[in-house]
Amino acid sequence: MRVPLSWLREYVDLPAGVTGRELAEKLVRAGLEVETVEQLGADLKGPLVVGQVLSIEELTGFKKPIRHCWVNVGDANGTGEPQEIVCGARNFAVGDKVVVVLPGAVLPGPFPIAARQTYGHTSAGMICSARELGMGDDHDGIIVLPPEYEVGTDAIELLQLVDEVLDIAVTPDRGYCLSMRGVAREAAAAYGLPLADPALLDVPPANSYGYLVKVADPAGCDRFVARTVVGLDPAAKSPIWLQRRLQKMHVRPISLTVDITNYVMLEVGQPLHAYDRNRVDGPIQVRRAAEGETLTTLDGVKRTLGAEDLLICDNSGPIGLAGVMGGASTEILDPVADPATGQVTGTTEVIIEAAHFDPVSIARSAKRHKLPSEASKRFERGVDPEAARAAAQRAVDLLVLIAGGTAEAGVTDIAAPHPVRTITIAADLPDRVAGTEYGRETVARRLQEVGCSVAGGDLLEVTPPTWRPDLTDPNDLAEEVIRLEGYDNVPARMPLVPPGKGLTAAQRMHRRVGVALATAGYVEVNNYPFVGEAAFDALGLEAGDARRRTVKLVNPLNDEEPALRTTLLPGLLGALRRNLGRGNTDLAIFETGTVFLPEAEPKVAPRPAVDRRPSEQELAELNAALPHQPRRVAVALAGERLPSGWWGRGEQAGWADAVEAARTVARAAGVELAVRQGQSAPWHPGRCAQLLVAGTDRVVGHAGELHPRVVKSLNLPDRTSVMELDLDLLAADGETRVEGPTVSGYPVATQDVALIVDAAVPAADVEAALRAGAGELLEDIRLFDVFTGEQVGEGKKSLAYALRFRATDRTLTADEASAARESAVAAALSGTGAVLRGA
Repeated sequence: MRVPLSWLREYVDLPAGVTGRELAEKLVRAGLEVETVEQLGADLKGPLVVGQVLSIEELTGFKKPIRHCWVNVGDANGTGEPQEIVCGARNFAVGDKVVVVLPGAVLPGPFPIAARQTYGHTSAGMICSARELGMGDDHDGIIVLPPEYEVGTDAIELLQLVDEVLDIAVTPDRGYCLSMRGVAREAAAAYGLPLADPALLDVPPANSYGYLVKVADPAGCDRFVARTVVGLDPAAKSPIWLQRRLQKMHVRPISLTVDITNYVMLEVGQPLHAYDRNRVDGPIQVRRAAEGETLTTLDGVKRTLGAEDLLICDNSGPIGLAGVMGGASTEILDPVADPATGQVTGTTEVIIEAAHFDPVSIARSAKRHKLPSEASKRFERGVDPEAARAAAQRAVDLLVLIAGGTAEAGVTDIAAPHPVRTITIAADLPDRVAGTEYGRETVARRLQEVGCSVAGGDLLEVTPPTWRPDLTDPNDLAEEVIRLEGYDNVPARMPLVPPGKGLTAAQRMHRRVGVALATAGYVEVNNYPFVGEAAFDALGLEAGDARRRTVKLVNPLNDEEPALRTTLLPGLLGALRRNLGRGNTDLAIFETGTVFLPEAEPKVAPRPAVDRRPSEQELAELNAALPHQPRRVAVALAGERLPSGWWGRGEQAGWADAVEAARTVARAAGVELAVRQGQSAPWHPGRCAQLLVAGTDRVVGHAGELHPRVVKSLNLPDRTSVMELDLDLLAADGETRVEGPTVSGYPVATQDVALIVDAAVPAADVEAALRAGAGELLEDIRLFDVFTGEQVGEGKKSLAYALRFRATDRTLTADEASAARESAVAAALSGTGAVLRGA
């Protein structure tokens, strides 16, 4: 919402010296988001005056039409003589009043003006277009002024070229600020000044001879005001002051009637629509659309309607999509002049519509038809239903004043009954919320400043104003008091934390995991938890993959990512790709976060009241409706893990590093991992490790190298490797504990063993069998060689392990170490079918 300071001063008598930036600071303190303060005409310098064209000489022999003009500028040039100006525009004639900038002036840019020789003549100034004056983007021709303005009049003041405009980002709960009336109310409260409400007008009561309107859907349209103006001059144009106010709001002037409806909407906040009365067939009706019904809107598009669309109709059918856009069949006609007689024809009778529509219905229609408009933006945020009568009256008054029309006596006002909303609030609630003391008088005064009526003592009965549909409970009222008193006046106090609390076991484990990965050289990233089907396609997930079954968002931020993630990999690989695109070639990143797994039969969450704490049953129902949200950790690696340099070639990161990252996580969680070969998208089928909790069949994740097709689809480097692991499954046996290593002062006894097994037997199974058979004396076991060839036989492989034995209380004898080795080998032979190599 753009707010010209000069216009705002009509409703609030701000101190003369208040600047736009000072006002912006006040409004920001009151909770509004002022994005910029634009200084219009800051670098503009006169003389800039009204001139009258005395003569025009068409110059020929040039690539484009050029005109040599003499223009009367009065005494503005200091001589009173006509000014010689060369101009290329052709939309003016002799006798027209134009805007002339004289030598010595500076136009916005800055663009200094000086006399110069051009096209064989002296051009002592310029005849200006709207763009050259910073009034808009129109550069098709120069500005032709109405004939009543005197030659030599200061055009800077006439065209209101110097002003300050605040650009306010209006949040959805403050729809009333999408109008000068709403912002003026905030400014009045900020400065403690009275408000000249533009909606306080004398409006005649409804009567039986107004234009006939039938509302078939009172829930969709609870108020409809219609007024009729006849005898309009079709040649009447919007005055300069009206055009300039629209231009400062970034609204393009179109025609007088349309400009007035836009002006009143910006002033009062009530969207209006004007119909050409002679093109409306019979009574106006408000109803829901029939499925498949069509309407051609003002933008010339034929739209197919749905049963939820609310329509404005006449006997011929739909003539408008209610609250969104009018229909082309009843639009105001542009004035057309007869070349022979000069007589202007166009719309002479109009019906003004000022209605109040259901916000949800309008929002859905605007979104369904991809047709956002200034009207729908206001209706879906909430429009004051009591402003309809005043807005219609304001439009009628302006049409009568400017176009010479006559307002018919008939007034149509159809209103559904509205129950009065009253909120009971303890007078000290704002004190308790803010942790400071305002007092009952301050609370009552601040609520009255936002338009509430207040009664009562320690318990206040508050009736919110009709333009504030967002005020629904006591906390809303407390927020109004606090923001108007100033958020910066709320004292900063640390909350009192009860003793004996601290991090939960899961929180401690998550921290240890993050620290462990960071210590190992990984950099943490945080991604949005939103995904779309394209992400699953890029990962090569099959149609029936469980990860494609997602929780869909009702109102997603991005239509291409309408669901919550079921895996961390899409966001993590996206971050990897972005960093690669910025020249970072050697990357090791990780992320921890929740994924969202829908239940087989999703439940609908209840909507508890906001004026009290939810009951235990409501909390249980809310929790039961939530999807399963396990916490996971994932890493991604690309490029070199050890850099190249003068010392030689570096070492490329690969699948083994991804597996080691999983082991790093498991060590931080105090859990031992078993690793075996696996297959799961998006990993390479031959370079994918399945991760299990040692001694169980519980699969907690996968690690390895990405499939080449996935690497290609995501434009990632070859051999990119990833790991994803479920932290909740990892710690499913209870609280994880990290115990320090047992340090023994006695020497280690090392024994090697080589076993021949079938090629299909996982090395992890052989290691598990050796570990189980070796007993408590085994300190460590490491696979240091894998051999295949004729020596071990076809379909076989040799696995060589180094076993380290040590006791904490004595030096092991050779017999004890050998006995432990033999026990380990025996367990491996019986458990995996292994054969001792060399036996």
